[in-house]
Amino acid sequence: MSDGLDIDLRQEVGETPRPSGNPLVDAWMAVWGVIKSWGPPLLAVLVIRSIIAEPFQIPSGSMVPTLAIGDFIVVSKFSYGLRVPFTDVEILPLGEPERGDIDVFIHPPTVSSDPYCWVKRIPRTVTFDLLSFMPGPEQPCTVDYVKRLVGLPGDTVEVRDDIVYINGEAQNRADDGDYDYTDVRGCSPQPMKKYKETLGSVEHPTLQSTMWGMHSANYPPTKVPEGQYFFMGDNRDNSADSRYWGFVPRNYIKGKAKFVWLSFDPCSSGGQAGLGRPRTERIGQALH
Repeated sequence: MSDGLDIDLRQEVGETPRPSGNPLVDAWMAVWGVIKSWGPPLLAVLVIRSIIAEPFQIPSGSMVPTLAIGDFIVVSKFSYGLRVPFTDVEILPLGEPERGDIDVFIHPPTVSSDPYCWVKRIPRTVTFDLLSFMPGPEQPCTVDYVKRLVGLPGDTVEVRDDIVYINGEAQNRADDGDYDYTDVRGCSPQPMKKYKETLGSVEHPTLQSTMWGMHSANYPPTKVPEGQYFFMGDNRDNSADSRYWGFVPRNYIKGKAKFVWLSFDPCSSGGQAGLGRPRTERIGQALH
């Protein structure tokens, strides 16, 4: 009885396939075994990243103090709509971006005009040099940015003395004391003024430099085109945003930042991104 049970178990596990004698067939069988084992979980991860949630790392200080350099954040990919996996095609609208949201989006100036850009980025180790006749571009096909949504389609946005005006109305802000902003370049603190600003129904912190000559230039009254959005960083004098490179189309918005899941202080490791002392106090912090 026990011998029969052992035989049945060995049959379910299966024996190692015998070599066929054909090197190509044997190589394909080995590859197919790896695909069967790892393909489904890898595909599941890719689908989740494409339509549900995706992690991002914060490499710069444009959103300090809301987001710290070295934060790792989770971004909801279905906050505004459900898309076909691996595409920008929306099949189920779930809402529209709102003023004050923290969004991750494709930085418009970095979008490549090459229609085969995504193919060229596939590593040669995967393509076996079959795509070597069209090597990839020097820069990524796109670069993701994270900023706060300030202007909606149809709004007229103006920034004067670091105060935001929407449709001619100054957005409320209150003095919230002093703040030492530390950039990874040099890791030396810079004196700043901290404010509590209100955009729509969202109250959030902003920073303004106290150093002479470091203030950003005023932004003249400009109407946001239909189907596009105006974004700014919370670190107002240290942010390359819509004031400098323009508006963001709706389909470039990837999702809404939800919370910090991990954080490291890069200045504790000489400014190296992704390394340094863990900031345990930031883990799990909700973003708004």
